[in-house]
Amino acid sequence: MFTTRPEILGTFGVVTSTHWLATASGMAMLEKGGNAFDACAAAAFVLQVVEPHLVGPAGDMPAVFYSARTKKVEVMCAQGPAPQAATIAAFKELGLDLIPGSGLLATVVPGAFGGWMALLRDHGLLTLREVLEPAIGYFENGHPMLPRVSDTIAGLTDLFTGEWKTSGEVYLPGGQVPAPRKLFQNRAAAETYKRILSEAEAASSDRQQQIQAGYDAWYKGFVAEAMDTFCRSTEAMDSSGRRHKGLLTADDMARWQPSYEAPASVTYHDWEVFKIGAWGQGPVFLQTLKILEGIDLAAMGPASPAFVHHVMEAMKLAFADREAYYGDPDFVKVPLTTLLSDDYARGRRNLIGEEASHELRPGMIPGFEDQVQRMLAGVRIAGQSGKGGATVGEPTMASMVAAGRRGDTVHIDVIDKWGNMIAATPSGGWLQSSPVIPELGFPLNSRAQMFWLEDGLPASLAPFKRPRTTLTPTIAFENGEPRLAFGTPGGDQQEQWQMGMFLRRVHHGLNLQEAIDLPLFHTQHFPSSFYPREARPGHLMVEESLGTASLDELRRRGHAVEVAPEWTVGRLTAAEKSADGLLRAAATPRLMQAYAAGR
Repeated sequence: MFTTRPEILGTFGVVTSTHWLATASGMAMLEKGGNAFDACAAAAFVLQVVEPHLVGPAGDMPAVFYSARTKKVEVMCAQGPAPQAATIAAFKELGLDLIPGSGLLATVVPGAFGGWMALLRDHGLLTLREVLEPAIGYFENGHPMLPRVSDTIAGLTDLFTGEWKTSGEVYLPGGQVPAPRKLFQNRAAAETYKRILSEAEAASSDRQQQIQAGYDAWYKGFVAEAMDTFCRSTEAMDSSGRRHKGLLTADDMARWQPSYEAPASVTYHDWEVFKIGAWGQGPVFLQTLKILEGIDLAAMGPASPAFVHHVMEAMKLAFADREAYYGDPDFVKVPLTTLLSDDYARGRRNLIGEEASHELRPGMIPGFEDQVQRMLAGVRIAGQSGKGGATVGEPTMASMVAAGRRGDTVHIDVIDKWGNMIAATPSGGWLQSSPVIPELGFPLNSRAQMFWLEDGLPASLAPFKRPRTTLTPTIAFENGEPRLAFGTPGGDQQEQWQMGMFLRRVHHGLNLQEAIDLPLFHTQHFPSSFYPREARPGHLMVEESLGTASLDELRRRGHAVEVAPEWTVGRLTAAEKSADGLLRAAATPRLMQAYAAGR
């Protein structure tokens, strides 16, 4: 079939990410003798520079990876928890019933930096200087401003001049919106990373000890101190329409550390798929696979209305269970074994009919009945609740299409010549999230907006609890061999866009680029993970390239179809190690930023 670009083929290594400069920087690490972990980290730090409206230094990051040395798949949890002072009572005292989607109140411990340091220390080969140099160079010497970043800043000009003036000092140089495709610098951020590097190299000549010293500079040193001072002293306008100080402290930073975890996984035909646990939405993908396992998708065309209908109906059921059951397993009991079981999936599969569902239908697991009813009672239907404030939550593709602005998170996949494989989805700390901290040159994150401010729900707010993130990278084995690393930005849509690509690869024999290029689709049927947390029952967004007849058939089946312009949905990237050792990689043409490279 026709594709927009070739699937990349090689044997030395492949890197694919949501920006060409990040992909190139990752490949540079492989050329230096680094491995997949060095390459992924270098690419991630560059993405903070070139896509600041999608990810920042103070964001968060989960990764799923396979180590050729240990022969294991593991999860790196670099999702920071809520601060000690972040209680439901504290927010209620402020008159809030939702955590704002922007501003300082929504900040959790910034986990991404710690996660990258842990991966580099434990699995990488290169020095901290080698990994950080590309990002520092782009911060200090400038990088070509993406038109979408320029447009985003233009839309925030009033906020940056009237309220978040420290952001204006960085993103409105000379009081002007930066011109697209011209060099843009952020010297304050460059100085932050240069100071971290200087303190790290002064601490030791040993590579691992340098990386640990860099970690300490962030979580126990000057970075943590600057964040603490800013949260205590700054009242920032947020999406509640009021100004609030932050809750994050240096003590919150010092007491946290990233963690390695066993992945959640299921078998699906000849495949085994690995995701993060129920502190994120990763098991939605796994539940959906188990529901679909008894449906003959191979007999349906990869872009047919029957394929779209069955995938979407299965995902609606899995997302309903996300709302009812998922949360930080360190704080709540999540019946994940039941949710991923064949028997449970069979019962859920029987709910799929020829007509689109318009109800949120979580499964009723014994012992969780009250929890499920509380969740259902709190669903906010779009159009029935108000919106307001300075800016909203994650700038996902789905929400930006209607607004005429497009953006989401970022993603990276790498496979190296040794067979190491990593998929990572960094996010948070966007320039829209909160005001820039002047001493550091970047803002904090707003991930706490994903908590609920009512007791008794698995995602209810609590101190030191992880928010239920939407970030969800994927590793997949075929016949027991590590095969695929893939993912996408996109908030609640991440699992949905990945699902279409994966099923087309598995059931229809398409290569990665073919599977990515076909029309994409998703639903917002269930409550959004982001402020203002609304649901759109029966909703189905489909790229118009699916075809008029197919769109009409989906409407006939009862879907509330929203037609998206072609090439506007999803930012998928993927890498593969074939059975013969050939390495493959692909990246979406949508938004004209993502690129794959390899040799």
